[in-house]
Amino acid sequence: MTEYGRGQGSEPWHPDDPLYGDGGWGGQQAAPQAQQSYGGRPQQQYPQQPQQQYGDWGTGDQHGYGDQAYPQYDEYGRPYAPQQIQHPQQPGHQQQPPQQHQQPQQPQYDQNGWPTGSYPQDPYAGGPQDPYAQQPAPYGGEQSDYYGTPEAYPPPEPPGRRRPEPEPEPQTDWDPGPDQGEHAFFAGGDDDGDGRDGDDGRDGEPGDRRGRGERRGGGGKEKKRRSGLACLVVVAVFGGGLAGVGYFGYQFYQDRFGSAPDFAGSGNGQQVTVTIPKGSGGYAIGQVLKKMGVVKSVDAFVAAQAANPDGKSIQDGVYTLQKEMSAASAVELMLSPKSRDNLIIAEGKRNAAVYELIDARLEVAKGTTAKVAETRWKSLGLPDWAVNHPDVKDPLEGFLFPSSYAVAKGQKPEDVLKQMVARATEKYEALGFETKAESLGLEGPWELVTVASLVQAEGKTHDDFRKMSEVIYNRLKPTNTETNQKLQFDSSFNYLKGQSEIDISESEINSNTDPYNTYTNKGLPPGPIGNPGDDAIKAALNPTSDGWIYFVATDGMDKTEFARNIEEHQKLVDKFNASRGD
Repeated sequence: MTEYGRGQGSEPWHPDDPLYGDGGWGGQQAAPQAQQSYGGRPQQQYPQQPQQQYGDWGTGDQHGYGDQAYPQYDEYGRPYAPQQIQHPQQPGHQQQPPQQHQQPQQPQYDQNGWPTGSYPQDPYAGGPQDPYAQQPAPYGGEQSDYYGTPEAYPPPEPPGRRRPEPEPEPQTDWDPGPDQGEHAFFAGGDDDGDGRDGDDGRDGEPGDRRGRGERRGGGGKEKKRRSGLACLVVVAVFGGGLAGVGYFGYQFYQDRFGSAPDFAGSGNGQQVTVTIPKGSGGYAIGQVLKKMGVVKSVDAFVAAQAANPDGKSIQDGVYTLQKEMSAASAVELMLSPKSRDNLIIAEGKRNAAVYELIDARLEVAKGTTAKVAETRWKSLGLPDWAVNHPDVKDPLEGFLFPSSYAVAKGQKPEDVLKQMVARATEKYEALGFETKAESLGLEGPWELVTVASLVQAEGKTHDDFRKMSEVIYNRLKPTNTETNQKLQFDSSFNYLKGQSEIDISESEINSNTDPYNTYTNKGLPPGPIGNPGDDAIKAALNPTSDGWIYFVATDGMDKTEFARNIEEHQKLVDKFNASRGD
């Protein structure tokens, strides 16, 4: 130590010390217990370095209190011989002693290139207590030993002195046998129920290690114990999985290869009213029937409908069926008129008759629906081209489309009329009435509807409709010299009168000038005279081109014959009179 009051320095390193001269890896290890000096306080060790004194520059001598001399060491950690050290002759001026060194011994190396034996001390290496080498500590300060605490890692060692690390104990999740212990999940290592957890001073150890150690020491029943709850859970999981796989497998087989669930017989006698919406297909109908309890499954109904040759002809409407019917019997009954509970509007029926049918179905007073049509026709959904025509007797005529409607007691007449008008409007728009009317020489779709109503009223059979359509267009031509653009249809006069007569006197017809009387007025009547069906509408759009301009119902009922000129027409009139015995 220096002469600044720190006390006596450390004792010289004796050559017999086993660590003498070891300045390599061993020198980095922690030093032994520090010396006790003043008051029992540990004396701080310092590296052996030349110390500079005041007035003595550049010398290697050291002076402590009482002129106590200390041995000097060379750069290899070996003390100088006594004769090599020259003490100063004068306290103020010292001369530099000649530096004499002995030849250092050649180090020995092993087969891996590492030096063996002792290692010379590095004169510039720090002491074991000072990890920062030559940084001096302050007076009275103490430096920590960074390898002396229990939490620190051991100091590094040269490869020749390193010991192999112990292999970790193998951890397995299965029971290798009675000698290797059991898995904590089955052995219940953490839940022994004896209150020993943490009492034996091994709280930091994993539960499975404690369990194995205790079972090795205890043996007996505790070593072979299984957790019943854990086994039960495993069995339940595997059992539930197998059951689920089996269930879904069965359902998959039934869906792909099994027959659809179905009732047997024609029902249980309990009647139910079923409404099939417009445009419903097989699956939609089956869903309605299943919901109402008529069939057992949708697939069964779809299969039965496909198996029936007429199955695809099932229409929307109201049906009276029974609950718990087989799918085949349900299809059969829906194809029968007995099951239909719809309001059916026939082709060519006039609005006056339709109003009466609606009143009867809704069980309202007679004339209720006609009154609604007369006062609220503008709010019933007519297209723009169907309004504001002069001399029209009923603006809804031609728009109560012939079809089957689900009408039942409790509905309002206005709602029923809206449904019918919407059906007719949809049909006319789908056929392109607005664009095709002009190509046929008509002023608009309203006249096209009127032509279709005339075709429906005058034609006796569907085969007559296209010929009747040509008769109308030929008579409307300006070049018509046979009838001078007069249609001369009894059907328009009967509409005017609200009748359906065959024998009408010429005096009666020729004396009536109402716009609907086509005997006294050129061109078409102010509006339709009935509600045409699909065939009459299509015939009005696609007439024949054979030159027909006359026609006569030669049997007075169902048979209509056509002529191209007045001579042929007269022959047909004679034939008609002969059939009546005139």
